[in-house]
Amino acid sequence: MSKINSNGSSKHSSAPSRRLPTPGKATVLAIGKAFPRQLIPQECLVEGYIRDTKCEDVSIKEKLERLYAVLRKLLSVTLVISNRTDDVFFFLLFLLLGKTTTVKTRYTVMSKEILDKYPELATEGSPTIQQRLEIANPAVVEMALEASLACIKEWGRPVEDITHIVYVSSSEIRLPGGDLYLATELGLKNDVGRVMLYFLGCYGGVTGLRVAKDIAENNPGSRILLTTSETTILGFRPPNKARPYDLVGAALFGDGAAAAMIGANPLMDKESPFMELNYAVQQFLPGTQNVIDGRLSEEGINFKLGRDLPQKIEDNIEVFCKKLMAKAGLEDFNDLFWAVHPGGPAILNRLESNLKLGNEKLECSRRALMDYGNVSSNTIFYVMDYMREELKKKEMEEWGLALAFGPGITFEGILLRSL
Repeated sequence: MSKINSNGSSKHSSAPSRRLPTPGKATVLAIGKAFPRQLIPQECLVEGYIRDTKCEDVSIKEKLERLYAVLRKLLSVTLVISNRTDDVFFFLLFLLLGKTTTVKTRYTVMSKEILDKYPELATEGSPTIQQRLEIANPAVVEMALEASLACIKEWGRPVEDITHIVYVSSSEIRLPGGDLYLATELGLKNDVGRVMLYFLGCYGGVTGLRVAKDIAENNPGSRILLTTSETTILGFRPPNKARPYDLVGAALFGDGAAAAMIGANPLMDKESPFMELNYAVQQFLPGTQNVIDGRLSEEGINFKLGRDLPQKIEDNIEVFCKKLMAKAGLEDFNDLFWAVHPGGPAILNRLESNLKLGNEKLECSRRALMDYGNVSSNTIFYVMDYMREELKKKEMEEWGLALAFGPGITFEGILLRSL
């Protein structure tokens, strides 16, 4: 398996925070992240995808390269997934995804070495779920371990002080789960409280924050290690004109892990809280369970995204945000900072337009999407890490929102307070 590249944040200054935490409210004390060493620049998407899937149809590469030359100057496009399967649509869709997701780089566990060992992964219709899990199960724990170690190092306290683990992943399937393997690798006490959250998709990171918040606020003195880890191995597919949805994964999704330390009533001489988790809400939209559809089969996991997903989010996001904002007496969307899971550029664009946000409000989300792609449950932490940098550099709003959307359609939101 590919080695992991740890990219955790360094220890921050122990200088007094600009604002004091609210007594009893959960805070974010540290963040860490980790990625596989396999880095894919987006401009290499066509060549790499054709090579990795061992596609032997020369016309596919020729058509992709011709379209790339014609459309390379396009800056944006409104992507609509349709049921058409003709060659022109297939190649155009692939190219436009590669050029207009705004993704510049992504990290992946998948590598030439893995495909050499498991060539059946690039063979259409092969029953490969066992092979995929042989790769994914250890990979997600290895990344989770690296992210957790980076987080613990920044936190600055011994691992013995960790009382709970919340482990989030949509990329492994086994009993016992990765939470136990992670606790063992970290050398945690055997009575550490463990919560495992599986197959929540893109909103899983914010769900993890909500669960960790509840634990912290109801167990005085507790410190919760929240870890998320994801890989696209389960959904890896060779190109097929009948499945345009798979191309979204090839151009948009990446692999990686993240970790955050959560606790209430921080010890200000030992810990450096930078965000307060003030209030959390989860909500699902009735009748939308098929808009984001994932099915596990012998070939792996198959995803289908409804073309009305951005519209469904746009139609409901304003009321959802106002419910969170009301807890702090806030009314103007531009009076907040925003940490939004970047599911894709269309969702960010719709959110920005519908709420009439300033151009800079979603900059951290766009930056995370550009640097890492959509890494499912992890991505909100990459956004929050960038937001932390911005909050340190300049005087910004006291209140903000963390938002994520996923299967259900489920909305997860947290009212944040910068410290």
